[in-house]
Amino acid sequence: MQLTIKATGENVEMLSYLLAKNPANLYERSQKGHKVRMFFSRFTSDELEATIFVTPDPLELMQNKNNSYDITHYINDREFAVSSIFLSLIRSSLGTALNGQPKDEYMKWVDHRFPFTVEFGPVSSSLTDEQVAALFEPMGYEVGFTRPELHYSFDLKEKSSVRIIALTGLQTLQQVLRHLFVLIPVIDNYKHYFIDEKEIEKIERYGEGWLEDHPMRETIYRQALRFKEVYSKVEQATKEEIVEEAEEVHEPKVRLNDLRYDKITGMAEQLKPRSIVDFGSGEGKLSVRLGFINSVEQVLAVEPSEVETLKARERFAKVKDREGFTEPETMWGSLYYTDDRLMGKDLIILCEVIEHIDEPRLPKALDTILHTYAPKSLIITTPNREYNEVYGLGPAYRHPDHRFEWTREQFEQWCAARNHQGHYGLEFHGVGEEQQPYGFPTQMCVFRRKADA
Repeated sequence: MQLTIKATGENVEMLSYLLAKNPANLYERSQKGHKVRMFFSRFTSDELEATIFVTPDPLELMQNKNNSYDITHYINDREFAVSSIFLSLIRSSLGTALNGQPKDEYMKWVDHRFPFTVEFGPVSSSLTDEQVAALFEPMGYEVGFTRPELHYSFDLKEKSSVRIIALTGLQTLQQVLRHLFVLIPVIDNYKHYFIDEKEIEKIERYGEGWLEDHPMRETIYRQALRFKEVYSKVEQATKEEIVEEAEEVHEPKVRLNDLRYDKITGMAEQLKPRSIVDFGSGEGKLSVRLGFINSVEQVLAVEPSEVETLKARERFAKVKDREGFTEPETMWGSLYYTDDRLMGKDLIILCEVIEHIDEPRLPKALDTILHTYAPKSLIITTPNREYNEVYGLGPAYRHPDHRFEWTREQFEQWCAARNHQGHYGLEFHGVGEEQQPYGFPTQMCVFRRKADA
């Protein structure tokens, strides 16, 4: 994770005083167990280049987590990507410049605009280049992107979503840093901390003078604090009211998750399966409901995360003695690997699973299900991207781990393409409250194997 600041022209040496850093020395500090370093690779009367970077301690990143059994600590990008973690670690090192409080003799340079080129990254984002550029261009930046070359030995994807972002423009140093501290979390869409009054105050402070007139202001607020209900009232509500609502975001009378489970269970009851595979079963909430279906003799709760599996087992143990309940069997599994135990089942369910998989890897995973496992029926649910307009999400996805979200047309076309052999009949349904013209929040496809297939 690094941020490089370049400037040219007269008086650029004053930037070292605004940063409160001696260009002749390597700056090094330990921040929450991580190493923060800053150095000047170029420093003359008319040219400056300084880089601040973080060498994180991967063990420190996962300490005190409640999911210590989960392997995703070791396979995520938090150790490398520029995100809210990076900003929290460098904030104190850049505090003098962020707050515009150098020594008195240099105060006049706080409001001086320099011709900057700022590069930061790597950034992992679901936003397109155009969407990222739209965040910075209103402040007068030219925005550029560079990507690492891909050298996969297999066909995964043509273009990396990881980028180095470069901003060029005439700005004050304080403005540049404040723009970054507000907008990088919007791009990365990952928060490692709880949202409270301090976070609201930070956005108000760093956004002063530019955020109120930004054409994507609402999107920035929603992404920064993630609470639509809170930020629809930002202008008229007090901070106390905002924090109170953030702590108890209003849920609909029936949660969408429950509606989704009800719809899937109802469909499963119609299909009358004896054996069900719940792929990506998580904590086992859906698997429990499936275990109460009269026709069911076997439920396989398949999940790659050990911590989720442990929670599921605890959930199953609480209801295993209830009349008419078939206790699900937990097993480790992944869509990326073939498991003979899953072949020939009556029903396989992928509830909100496919959007967590890299899109180029999906065809092979679904071909394994439809042609190797060959269940009598398959149920798939996934978010309807069109409905994000109702939530006011703008270009953002509903969850930071989503690799894609599809419109209804895209989902229907994809399901039809996966059924290229024509062995299954397809039915499409919606889940949740319908809003025209956007449809339902969740879309569902039911594959039913034809009698002659």
